[in-house]
Amino acid sequence: MRNLILSAALVTASLFGITAQAAEEQLVDRKPYIELSSAVPVAVPGKIEVVELFWYGCPHCYSFEPMINPWVEKLPEDVNFVRIPAMFGGIWNVHGQLFITLEAMGVEHKVHKAVFEAVHSGKKLATPEEMAEFLVGEGIDKDKFLSTYNSFAVKGKVEDAKKKAQAYQISGVPTMVVNGKYRFDLGTAGGPEGALSVADQLIAKERAAK
Repeated sequence: MRNLILSAALVTASLFGITAQAAEEQLVDRKPYIELSSAVPVAVPGKIEVVELFWYGCPHCYSFEPMINPWVEKLPEDVNFVRIPAMFGGIWNVHGQLFITLEAMGVEHKVHKAVFEAVHSGKKLATPEEMAEFLVGEGIDKDKFLSTYNSFAVKGKVEDAKKKAQAYQISGVPTMVVNGKYRFDLGTAGGPEGALSVADQLIAKERAAK
């Protein structure tokens, strides 16, 4: 009886070891990104597109800024970097329309950092009027901002951004997408540095596939 119990214990341990090993191998082999079932068209055909989906109110997006900005500045000519605001309703949509308005005015690069810092220092920027008052201090014309914010062109771009985010099947931010094919976030990539490393690898993969 003792031998039977011992044999059963050894078999159980052996099976557990195999299961654990298989699980470990699966984790090692698991890719840090998801390949989308249907590729999303890129904004500039012929260039490798890298998209960052973000929200001004997201603390992880805010922390990611000092890392992603220097990386973007060093991207080669064949890579096109695009920011898209994620809009899950409420204040997300308001801030998304703010970003798209600034982009339409051609001033996003001048005030993007200031808007991030304002939101994370306690400013809600929850209405167009509040945004306009803040942006005056950043050298942006108040009336031009308000008219652009409420324009049909901006509202059309807001809808386009929502459709893009749906096509990417995102569930949170910050999320990155390379060439409309590969989606990953800081969690799956192992942190901010990991995300940029994954982006570099996928850029190289797409370049080699051309």
